[in-house]
Amino acid sequence: MDYAGAVTSRDRLQRSDRDLPALAVLALLSQGPRHTYDMHRFIVDTRKDFIGGLPRSLYHAVAKLEAAGLVVEAGTEQPTGRPERVRYAITEPGRAELRRRVALLLASPDPDAVLAYAALSFMGVLGRDEAIAALRARVAAIDLALARIAADLAEARGVPRILLIETEFERARLSSERDWMAALAGEFESGELDWPDVATMPLPGESAADASASESPVGLPRRGRDR
Repeated sequence: MDYAGAVTSRDRLQRSDRDLPALAVLALLSQGPRHTYDMHRFIVDTRKDFIGGLPRSLYHAVAKLEAAGLVVEAGTEQPTGRPERVRYAITEPGRAELRRRVALLLASPDPDAVLAYAALSFMGVLGRDEAIAALRARVAAIDLALARIAADLAEARGVPRILLIETEFERARLSSERDWMAALAGEFESGELDWPDVATMPLPGESAADASASESPVGLPRRGRDR
């Protein structure tokens, strides 16, 4: 039985919320305009293997996001010997949608662990307090799921254990996830784990000095930093 999904209501996550290529596009464009090939290369370089169907899925995602007004064209570029490429930028509604999707995925336990990987990978687009609130919501939902499992196992007393093994596995899986997520939230709350300053974080292949030099004057996330 899908205990986590039953507690959090699977209807809470719509199909668009599970669209990880679109989520990746929004997250990458939140750091500045890019063309789709550049996004593809970044995803491969950083081994975000939870994003499937590359590169076609990214082109489809960009088209859907543009139609929804979440991203817009931001000019073209044509490196020497290369075809012309369209650059895209995120809109303010796109930024709001990105934060909503990441917070929702982070707060909603689901049997599909890939969704958790994606939420944790892009958690930096949230504020510290937003992330903590989402993690605590996830822990609370898992606690409800574990209580439901305990009640079901108690009711099934006398049933041969071999028939309950999958439920025991689900209890162990959820317990482990619950403890890990609670510990992560606790590290953020205590300050043991610093919240990242996105504006000064280096990109793959870039030194910390390069990242600092390219920081915007007011300390906002770096925009327009095409690679």
